[in-house]
Amino acid sequence: MIGETATDRRLVEVSGTDALTFLQGLVSNDMRPLGKGRGLVWTALLTPQGKYLADFFVVQTGGALLLDLPETLADDTVRRLTMYRLRAKVDLAPRLDLFVTRGLTDAPAQAFADPRHAALGWRDYGPTPGGDVTIDWDRLRVAHLIPESGIELIPNDSYLLETGFERLHGVDFRKGCYVGQEVTARMKHKTELRKGLARVMVSAPVPVGTEISADGKPVGTLFTQSAGEGLAYLRFDWATGPMEAGGAEITLLPEA
Repeated sequence: MIGETATDRRLVEVSGTDALTFLQGLVSNDMRPLGKGRGLVWTALLTPQGKYLADFFVVQTGGALLLDLPETLADDTVRRLTMYRLRAKVDLAPRLDLFVTRGLTDAPAQAFADPRHAALGWRDYGPTPGGDVTIDWDRLRVAHLIPESGIELIPNDSYLLETGFERLHGVDFRKGCYVGQEVTARMKHKTELRKGLARVMVSAPVPVGTEISADGKPVGTLFTQSAGEGLAYLRFDWATGPMEAGGAEITLLPEA
């Protein structure tokens, strides 16, 4: 994916006196710093079973919160948030007057650093589309092991800790309860992760979603690829030797 257009994202405003506490009780990260006007937060909405539904950025704009959502997941996410609203004094509405722009250099004065990783530059929310559309974001994501919604992050399937949310500042273990918190906390404190995302070397491009095997046994799935490397979801204790995917040789790379 070279660059990112305004149509890849949707902005939704969450307003009302209960907006902050409403989100605080639902999502994986701590929303309270936003009440003090602090930066941009990346977070996720989960099923009660702790599985990923959507990830998004949240920033405070005036007296409301602005959600920066993947367009492909926006309808389902807004529908689910509306379902959880119950009697909370909260309104959700699209912000059609603002656009998301991204870049690595020459950040606007009001832009926010991407909270996932410094290599991802900045995000800005303004009245006109823009940003550097020549940037190869896939190459940056692969280099820094950063998952993308709809590719490595699969609704109703992925788990936050297996896809790097702790390392990328997308989950807070001190904030208290939220939907899916119990399962996420149990994975953190009571189990050793046997599966997860890893960087691999790929001898030739293959379709996203190709099965990875070792000694004829499935050990994972290959996702985004760029410049001879890729992101793979692996069963770590099985991915210890030569691997292949769709005829391509797959080699596990050390953590950066």
